[in-house]
Amino acid sequence: MKLPQPRKIIAEKYVAGLSLFKSRRSPIKLSANESALGPSPRAVKSYNSIGKGFVRYPDSDGTYFRKVLAKKFKLKRDQIILGSGSDQIFELVCKLFLNKGDEVVVPEYSFIIYRIYSRMFGAKVRYAKEENFAASIDSIMNCVNKKTKIVFLANPNNPTGTYLDKNEVLKLRKKLRSDILLVIDDAYFEYIKDPEYASGIDLFSKSANVIVTRTFSKIYGLAGLRIGWGYGPKKLIKKLYEIKPPFNVSRPALFAATQAVLDTKWLNKAIEHNNFWAEKIFNVIDEIGIATNRTNVNFFLLNFNYVNQSAAKVFNKLANSGILVRQMDVYGIKNSLRVTIGNSKENKKFISVLRKIFNV
Repeated sequence: MKLPQPRKIIAEKYVAGLSLFKSRRSPIKLSANESALGPSPRAVKSYNSIGKGFVRYPDSDGTYFRKVLAKKFKLKRDQIILGSGSDQIFELVCKLFLNKGDEVVVPEYSFIIYRIYSRMFGAKVRYAKEENFAASIDSIMNCVNKKTKIVFLANPNNPTGTYLDKNEVLKLRKKLRSDILLVIDDAYFEYIKDPEYASGIDLFSKSANVIVTRTFSKIYGLAGLRIGWGYGPKKLIKKLYEIKPPFNVSRPALFAATQAVLDTKWLNKAIEHNNFWAEKIFNVIDEIGIATNRTNVNFFLLNFNYVNQSAAKVFNKLANSGILVRQMDVYGIKNSLRVTIGNSKENKKFISVLRKIFNV
């Protein structure tokens, strides 16, 4: 008997860190770069206020929320598209632009979802060598050819935490052919204090060939509600709307995100918390001798080449103490772990366990 057969696609399943840790209840989860403080109280209150409103479909295009975003960031509402997380924006962009035989360029150590969606829609992914774990304009340009359709750049980058200053990003766009789409992922921009840095929105709000994405899964603490957004030229955003699923962002997500983005006081509190613990955790890591840098974001990339414990052993010892961090093998970074800055209690436990592991 002949059965229905799916078409052949190149698929790579995204494996979340927590899926490797199902044997323990309620671990301290420092593996996904989620918010240390959780969502704004205003966002929680708005979420809880929906009540019987759960029975209704959401506004398919999130008109009111896009109006709030436009006013907050001084943008045009009709150039904003909402997604079920910024991941969905990446998927829609790849679906819209890529055909079999096209090519996509990403920095060597980039968010793996870029390669997953690019390959899913038939493109070949070229990896641009990094310099000291930072994206290199020259390396990116060396990967570009006549088949290149998209260049992805997370700035700051996940999982390395490095970033390019505003002049470097502008230089990249200038060097790329005008028919190559530059996609800038602003997921961690709120954490950067360097005056030489500028977000994708700040640099390219009037560009005809750049799409910028942002998320509510990180500093805003709404990862479980799945909401993000993209901003780009009107013609491209209109095309993305043509292929966007209806009702892709839920009413609870729209309600909560509206209040989250307006609660500047809570945002500043989250940044202050991150800055405080970033310094304390760095000092301990440095004392132990684990290779890392002072972080610009809400996580550390740790390399264990210069200490007497491997990343795999440290991962297991942390896990046995109920602490989940992210192994970096899937990103191609050997003998390394990524650790999210958590809340105060979580950070104290992480520091205590790490000291015990290294007898410091």
